[in-house]
Amino acid sequence: MAYFRRTGATTFLATRHVGGAWDPGAQHVAAALGLLAHAVEVDRDRRRDDGLVIGRLAYDILGTVPVAEVEVAVDVVRPGRTIELVEATLAHGGRVVVRLRAWLLQPGDTHELAATPLAPIAPPDAHPAWDATAVWPGGFIESVEVRRVEVAPGRATSWVRSDLPLLAGEPVSDLASAARLLDIANGLTVRADPARVAFPNVDLTAHLARSPRGEWVGLDTSVTFGPGGLGITSSVLHDEHGPVGTLAQLLTVRPAG
Repeated sequence: MAYFRRTGATTFLATRHVGGAWDPGAQHVAAALGLLAHAVEVDRDRRRDDGLVIGRLAYDILGTVPVAEVEVAVDVVRPGRTIELVEATLAHGGRVVVRLRAWLLQPGDTHELAATPLAPIAPPDAHPAWDATAVWPGGFIESVEVRRVEVAPGRATSWVRSDLPLLAGEPVSDLASAARLLDIANGLTVRADPARVAFPNVDLTAHLARSPRGEWVGLDTSVTFGPGGLGITSSVLHDEHGPVGTLAQLLTVRPAG
C-alpha cells in the first residue's frame, strides 16, 4: 500500500491511490511531486556526503499522466561546492510531464538569527475533520486525511497527512513525504464549484526556510482569481513546530467540461 512502487533503477509504477481529482483516470500530480523530490535527494546522497539541503522546489506541470509506469531522470544543472541547481523530470511514454528544478544549499548554524513574522496556525487537533471527497473525486483525495477551518471560500487553514508511504519498501525523508502532499493546497478552499469552474495549477513552487518534520503538513491558504482567466493559490507552509516556508501555484481558470 503506497503511492508508487519501484520497478527499476529509474522506473516507478503508480498505484490506484494516485487517481486524480480533475480526472480520476489520470494521476493526481501531488504524489509525483514527492517522487521527484525523493529522486533529487537520492541522487545527491549518491554523489556527495556533505549534507546540502533543499531550499526550493519549483515544479512545472507540462501535462497529464495516466495511472501507469513513469520514468524519472535527474541532472545537475549547476554544480557547486556549496550551492547546486538540480533538475529532475518525470516522463511517461517518452514524454516529460513534470519538471522540477531544486536549489540545494550548504547548511549552517543560524539558530541565533532564526525568526519569522509568519504567524503560526492552530494545531491539527484544533481543526475539525473535513471530508475532501465531498468536493473532489479520485484515489489520492481518498487517501488523505484533512483537518480544516475555512474562513470563507478561498481562505482557510488546514492540516493534511496520509498513512500511505510515497514509495513501497524504500525509506523517504520527511521533506519528500511532505512534498507528496503540497499540491492538495489548491483544492482545500475552493473559490468556485469545481463542477462549474476548472482551476488546475500549471506549476508549484515551495521556498523553505527549513525542512519540514513530522507527518502533518499545515497550509494557511488564500486563493485569488483574476479577471482574465488566471489565478493564484498562495500558502504558508507549516509543520507542528511552526512556519516552514511558502507555496505558490499558478492557476488556469476556465469553465469546466
